[in-house]
Amino acid sequence: MFRNYRLLEGDEIKIEKLLTNLWQFSVEHQVSDVYFLPNSKGYVVKLRMVNKLIIQHRLSLDQGQQCINYCKFHGGMNISEHRRPQLGSAVFNKQYFLRFSTVGDFYNHESMVIRIIKSLSNQRLNFLIPEQFTRLRSLAQRRGLMLFVGPTGSGKTTSIYQLAEDLGHQKMVMTIEDPVEIIKSGFLQLQINLKAGMNYQRLLKVGLRHRPDIFIIGEIRDADTASAAVQAALSGHLVLSTVHAQSPEGAIDRLSQLKVDRHYLQQCINSIVYQRLLPTRGDQIGALFNIVTNDQLWQKPIQDDSILKWRQQLHDLVKGQQISSKVSRQFKFG
Repeated sequence: MFRNYRLLEGDEIKIEKLLTNLWQFSVEHQVSDVYFLPNSKGYVVKLRMVNKLIIQHRLSLDQGQQCINYCKFHGGMNISEHRRPQLGSAVFNKQYFLRFSTVGDFYNHESMVIRIIKSLSNQRLNFLIPEQFTRLRSLAQRRGLMLFVGPTGSGKTTSIYQLAEDLGHQKMVMTIEDPVEIIKSGFLQLQINLKAGMNYQRLLKVGLRHRPDIFIIGEIRDADTASAAVQAALSGHLVLSTVHAQSPEGAIDRLSQLKVDRHYLQQCINSIVYQRLLPTRGDQIGALFNIVTNDQLWQKPIQDDSILKWRQQLHDLVKGQQISSKVSRQFKFG
């Protein structure tokens, strides 16, 4: 199952079978996250599928802890530590990257979340309005910072990689991430390692010496990452990055909170792309964008225009029978 496989005995064989079946089901049903959550009676295993959580298993406390210990062992984590947060990773079937995160609750019961990361060839997005991705490719011919915004699980990183892949056949693509979220051969992928002194600023300096055409800088969650993304964009590169925000204008507010001067934002931003993944009538998942270019970004009132444009797109998709009225109502606020 995992890259650091060892011989198993007794109950551990059952645990491996349970987890192998769980990963296989998750891969086949487009599950993004698996949760092992403790309660007074045992563990509940929940799966995140698009915009909902479903209960997949109920386990005893002992079974749940055995599953967590098994993953921690194969993820290179400390099995004896049950309270402090830990991170680890492993590979499933040579093409799916599993990222583990554990922490203990106030009862000293450990919880675990597993993010399932696919190779790009296994997770190309379906675009509800194909012309939108064509427009993104056109915008990406320019230099500057293209920010993809939206909640967790909205496909931002996948869109970035898909865009970079389409552009990168004759271009040098470098990623700086914490951690790497999608495995892509052909890209030079660097990962933050603070213990080794490899932070965003240092890796950016290394990256600039390699003269990439396209930078992918992982999620902007602090001032150092924001500064690195803006510096790379101001140095004349195309920079693709993500930030958690509820709207394009919310992304500007977030970067301002991270001490980025609005003057530099006006200079370096290429466009801001708000994105959500919507269930379609064909039981598939489709990406919908709200694209705001630099010249539109600083006009007032951008928020009203942005939400009106978003709702018009939803209306058109309902009219074209791509999504249901229920889905349209669910996503009308973004």
